[in-house]
Order: sequence, then structure tokens, then C-alpha cells
Amino acid sequence: MSEHKPAFETRTIHAGAAPDPATNARVTPIYQTASYVFDDVDHAASLFGLQAFGNIYTRIMNPTNAVLESRIADLEGGTAALAVASGHAAQFLVFHTLLSPGDKFLASKKLYGGSINQFGNSFKSFGWEVIWVDSDDPQNFDRAFVPGVKAIFVESIANPGGVVTDLDPIGAIAKKHHVPLIVDNTLATPYLVRPFEHGANIVVHSATKFLGGHGNSIGGLIVDGGNFDWLADDKFTQLSKPNPSYAGLELGKTFGNISFAIAARVLGLRDLGPSLAPFNAFLILTGIETLALRIERHTANALAVARHLQGHAKVAWVSYAGLEGDKYHGLQQKYAPKGAGAVFTFGLKGGYDAGVGLVKNVKLFSHLANIGDVRSLIIHPASTTHKQLTPAQRAAAGAGDDVVRLSVGIENVVDIIADLDQALAAL
Repeated sequence: MSEHKPAFETRTIHAGAAPDPATNARVTPIYQTASYVFDDVDHAASLFGLQAFGNIYTRIMNPTNAVLESRIADLEGGTAALAVASGHAAQFLVFHTLLSPGDKFLASKKLYGGSINQFGNSFKSFGWEVIWVDSDDPQNFDRAFVPGVKAIFVESIANPGGVVTDLDPIGAIAKKHHVPLIVDNTLATPYLVRPFEHGANIVVHSATKFLGGHGNSIGGLIVDGGNFDWLADDKFTQLSKPNPSYAGLELGKTFGNISFAIAARVLGLRDLGPSLAPFNAFLILTGIETLALRIERHTANALAVARHLQGHAKVAWVSYAGLEGDKYHGLQQKYAPKGAGAVFTFGLKGGYDAGVGLVKNVKLFSHLANIGDVRSLIIHPASTTHKQLTPAQRAAAGAGDDVVRLSVGIENVVDIIADLDQALAAL
């Protein structure tokens, strides 16, 4: 008889956690410490040599963070995870673990503007080259392959347009070329989309967004799918070759299906240092406990708002995969049948000036550069988050001059719609 596995909603509360063994505290404590006492010199040596798991220094690991890591690994269906300072830090450590100077990776053009800037500009300093791909046709990734490509990066539901990515064929292409598929699952969360079930090998999150859910903490997460053979060739030398940092230890051979998460921690986080504060880990853990409830409300509200805006005289178009007739509705039904998420864009007939005017007129909505809050949020990407991009890049990313992005909160939907109506009327 098979053992019963708790449902997703139950695991958002209990996965990775237990009463504190020292105090019996039911809620995971905040272990606000920089370092940890070793049992003896042999214990210390085994920790530093990776012969034993345990705590050395909070830059590398922390008991509060460990519960968060266990919980997201469980919810995503991965083998291990690493909590870091931000979503950008998560992406940086993933590529630091995979790439060497001169290496390349493929990335969808439909990404968060900050990721486009990070990949296209900041990564150049490390000698890493991004090749942009139109992900609407998955076969474009196959066509874009050239020598030196070592990864594919996409968002499951893309920011800002709420575009749903066709993961299955992209995962098959990554497998064909033996490179990992990295999926940013921030907008969807594992409640809506399960990337590892569709060919992903690594999942990243900005935990700042829907996982934490309250706009009160910054954090990032890396989840190892445990489903990539790092030893099949010598593309990924951090995992397949003896490592001089650990007396020639071969991480891929030693740690098996958790080896990527281990490498990102002991080679990336250890040396580059973007560690997550335990207090932020505590806040994100608390947010995850209500993840399913919040996402249900977020998506229901977003669908109602999108339908309302479709019929508004000052709105030219609405891009929300949850709408029947939307270009991505079929993909949403396949990959995210519980809903299309809370983030979408729409275009104003008045263009750039109307977009700027709308964000000035709202009262309930907060005009700020974030998503995934319980509060409803609004931004005009062309004048803010995507301002650093060229007009062509903005258009390719779904952030043209007329575009307004909403992150629909969990307030009463009547109040959300009323605020948008008064703001539109004032244009």
C-alpha cells in the first residue's frame, strides 16, 4: 500500500518544517546568528571538506533558510534548493555554476526587463553571451543553437505580458542538445505551473513576489530538478571535474541528483556572497503558508479585471492568457489549468501619455516596481522597468509605449475595477 502524500496546500504549511528541537517552538525560529560552534576539530574538518552536512557560517547556510529551501524543493518537485538574496542573485549563481568565459546561452525575448538587462549587459563582464530567441515558436531555440551554448532560459509565465511559454518542446530541444532548461517560475509559482514535469532541469524564483506575497522582503530561490546528467560530457566542469576548492572532490559524482544545488552553494554562494537574511527567509516562509489561497484569489480577480477592461472604450487591447480567444489561452489550459496568474498587460488608445496619466490617477492601486503583492499594483513599463531598453527591445518584451502592467491583488474585485474606471475616466 503506497504512503499517502499530503496535498499541495498542506505542504505549503508543513513541508520542511518541524517543531524546533531545542525549544519545541511550532513556528520555525529566526536563527539570527553569523556562525555555529563545531563539536570538535574532526567535526569542523568534515564540514569544511563536504564530508558531512551542517552549519558553518550563515553566508553559506542557516537553519531558517534550510526550512525555506526544503519547502520550495518539495513544492516544485525538485531534489534540493538554495535560498539567496534576490531573484537576480539566483539567476547569477545559476549561470556562474554553468558557464565559463566565452560560453553562450539561449534566452526567450519575453522576459522581465531587469533580466534582459542583466543578461544582455551585466553578464558581458563575465564573458557570457546571451542569444535572444522568439519563444512563440519553440523550434527557434533549436535553430539558434551554435557551438558554446550551454543552457536555455525561459519564464513559465512571462513578465510583463502574462505570456505562457510552451515548455514541453523547449525541454525536448534542451535534452537533444544536452543542456539544462532553466525556468523562472516566479509569476506562476508551483501552484499554477510545474516546470519539472515539462522538461525543466533548474527552476528559479524571485521569492520577493508571489511566494512571499506581501511586498515586505527580498529573496531568491534556486531549485535543482535532480534530472540532468552532469557527467555525460565535460560541458559543465564545475560538476564533472575535480574541484581545486575541495581537494579535487568531484561534485557531480559525489552528490548525484543534488549536485547542482550543492555546487551553486559551495562554489557560488560561498565565494560571491549574495546570502539571504534569516529574517527574510522567515517572512517568505510565512507567506508561502497562504500561497494556494492567495493565488486562487489573485487569478480570479485578474480574470474579472481583464474581462472588464476588454470592453472599455479607452482600452485598445488586453493580453491575458486566461481570456478565451487570447493567443496563449490554449497553452494556459495545458500548463496552468488552475489559472493564468495575476499579472497581465493592456494597451491604452492614448499611447505613452495615457499610460503615464493612468498611473497618476489610480488611488487603490500602488504605482511601484514590483508584482506579487496582496495589494494591487500598477506600472507603465516603458517609462520605468523597461526604460533602459531600446524601443525595439521594449516591443519584443511586450512593453511598448501604450502598455500598462497590472499585478492584481486580493482586494474585493469590485473595488479594484472601480479604481481603474475612475482613473481611466480622468484621462
